[in-house]
Amino acid sequence: MPKPRRALLAIAAGALLAALVAPSAQARVETPIADPLPDPTPSRQALVLTEFATLPKSESVPPPTDARLKRWARVNYLGEVPDRSGRLFVPDLNGTLHFLDRAGASRPYLDVAAAVGPDFWSHQGLGSGFGFAAFHPAFARNGIFYTAHTEGRSALTTRTPDLPSPTGARLHSVITEWTADDPAARTFAGSRREVLRLGFANTYHNIQEIGFNPNATPLSREYGLLYVAVGDGAAGAGGTVPQDLAVPQGKILRIDPAGTDGPGGKYGVPRSNPFATDPPGAGTLGEIYAYGLRNPHRISWDTQGTRQMFTGHIGEHRIDSVYEVRPGDNFGWSNREGPFTYRKADNPTCGVFPLPEDDQRYGYTYPVAAFDHTPRADRPCGDSGNALIGGFVYRGREIPALQGKYVYAEGVGGRIFASDVRDMRRGRPMATTYQLPLVDAATGAATTMRDLAGHARVDLRFGTDRAGALYVLSKANGRVWKVTDVVTAP
Repeated sequence: MPKPRRALLAIAAGALLAALVAPSAQARVETPIADPLPDPTPSRQALVLTEFATLPKSESVPPPTDARLKRWARVNYLGEVPDRSGRLFVPDLNGTLHFLDRAGASRPYLDVAAAVGPDFWSHQGLGSGFGFAAFHPAFARNGIFYTAHTEGRSALTTRTPDLPSPTGARLHSVITEWTADDPAARTFAGSRREVLRLGFANTYHNIQEIGFNPNATPLSREYGLLYVAVGDGAAGAGGTVPQDLAVPQGKILRIDPAGTDGPGGKYGVPRSNPFATDPPGAGTLGEIYAYGLRNPHRISWDTQGTRQMFTGHIGEHRIDSVYEVRPGDNFGWSNREGPFTYRKADNPTCGVFPLPEDDQRYGYTYPVAAFDHTPRADRPCGDSGNALIGGFVYRGREIPALQGKYVYAEGVGGRIFASDVRDMRRGRPMATTYQLPLVDAATGAATTMRDLAGHARVDLRFGTDRAGALYVLSKANGRVWKVTDVVTAP
């Protein structure tokens, strides 16, 4: 495959980062790095969490055999409906889109599982089910919103993916456009159409998120364009899928749902996408915005400052990362894991290695923040039980001490981190990862997410509203907390 285009700036930045991260030639060894990154720095600031809502209990159908899917409610995000009503929305992977009022009271708005029917798939695969919802910025006027869900069973033989997919796919991810007859109604009534269908080799790492850039104005070319964070389908470490520009898996896509020049006329391919104007036969998909990803878990934009776009990235074994995203970026998986070399062959411990001396020639984009984790001694290549969950740059007005902090987490155990967004710049040393202590507003005492969730597996997710407030969700007990203050750490 020909070498993809790279901006000279990206190459120069890669060279600088290689110099900052890689050891000298004399220090190079061909053994994995024992301790790749420093431990997170304990923060002197603690987040105060105030309980806000509890979502109804839900179950996958049929009942899952994987204990990790047996949760109170598989709540996956919290956002605000863009219609000035103050309504919040929460998708539950088991199938229901809930609306919440400002007091935290919930009601079902749309049963996605029932609308899809027997092909709806939520009982196998951590990200399977009704994964995400994104409301068009003009929802108040046009009633349009989008959902992402997974399908199996007969859909695998009766429906055809829109873009190249593996033979014998085990799961489909589907983006649907819904149009409400009355955008102000308490429950959905209206029409729907399928926008995009992708196939995946396994039941993991499918479409993780869809979303609109909140910084786009109605007169900008960015307005109404839908970003799609797509996992690699658990294609396996050492695989070529994330680096293959002819397939959509392991990429961030950008499409125009109102366009018609995509497959079947169901969506458009923005001309401003980095590969959209490549000549026929170049072997590139015009939908691709960035690539080289294993499992991008959440995308978000800073709504002030330089308006950067960020994605959280769940690594394979050692490194979980946060990347700044620009068009055409290649984040390196599965040749790189974070700011290190990853090698599948001759790597029995699944560790990471220093970057090569000629690393700049590859043009990879490296993290602006990251943390590592120690694998189990008895299973160094097994699941480490860690997963970086991307979050948001806090730009609310209620907590000045949190201003300009990108808040993210290790979602399984529920540790919450923050980095200064001013330090999250590509081509520079990575920003310091601070671990934030927690305080329970109800008692005023120090606490942990495991205590608040009532379970060792928290399954933490984040949300935000249009005022910039930050919310924390747990699948373990289906609860939502609002970050209401920052105090000196106990």
